[in-house]
Amino acid sequence: MIKLIAVDMDGTFLRDDKSYDEEKFTRIYQKLEKKDIKFTIASGNQYYQIATFFKDFPNVIYVAENGALVRTKEKILALHAFSEETVKKIEDFLLKQSELQFLVSGAESAYFPVQFTDDYYEISTKYYYRLKKIHEFNEIDDKVLKFSISCPDKKTNYYVDLLKKNLGRYCNVTSSGHGEIDLILPEIHKAHGLAELGQVLGISLSDMTAFGDGGNDLEMIKEVGDGVAMSNADPAVLKVADHTTTSNNEQGVLTYIENNIL
Repeated sequence: MIKLIAVDMDGTFLRDDKSYDEEKFTRIYQKLEKKDIKFTIASGNQYYQIATFFKDFPNVIYVAENGALVRTKEKILALHAFSEETVKKIEDFLLKQSELQFLVSGAESAYFPVQFTDDYYEISTKYYYRLKKIHEFNEIDDKVLKFSISCPDKKTNYYVDLLKKNLGRYCNVTSSGHGEIDLILPEIHKAHGLAELGQVLGISLSDMTAFGDGGNDLEMIKEVGDGVAMSNADPAVLKVADHTTTSNNEQGVLTYIENNIL
């Protein structure tokens, strides 16, 4: 029996224009609440960004930053951060790569080194609603959860390989393509975050449904009881899913919940 639903945001729950059918979701959410089925967002994005989509739904739970931060509106349930020594090693290596721009993502805010471009800052503000400009990395007084890197689109695979080769012992290197690369803690991913949340709530992974479309959804799609891929998902996600639903633009998550869980 499904006791918890976990959904990725971009390419999954949200349409391409970053909207969702709020009326339909409100009806579904109220039914889920009556059945005591938890609704959880599992995203690579910052908590402060994804929470803005659910201001009217205070009981939504968040597995943010690819599983490094698990929290409700009121409190943090689990948090995994890089050691200060590892942060320094990663920063030093990234600064030597002249084509790379990057952000440091912490529990309280993300941090933008001022030497990078204004265009990159503008793009970053769309995904990081708490974003502070810094001149020096020692200004960061926060737990570092993730590094988000921007590289030339056509060189994404080159930089993924370079970063794996040089930093692979300190972090996992993941990419959704298109010049975006994340450095995350080893063994920390959305499935790990859901397992930790499950321990708090007394819900096993086998009693969860998860929806996703991209590479950072693979673990949770594989490990939950019912892994659902969007029709627009990467082939690797479609391959491991138990079921598929219609695309994000067709609001496939809501359709599946209505037809198969409620």
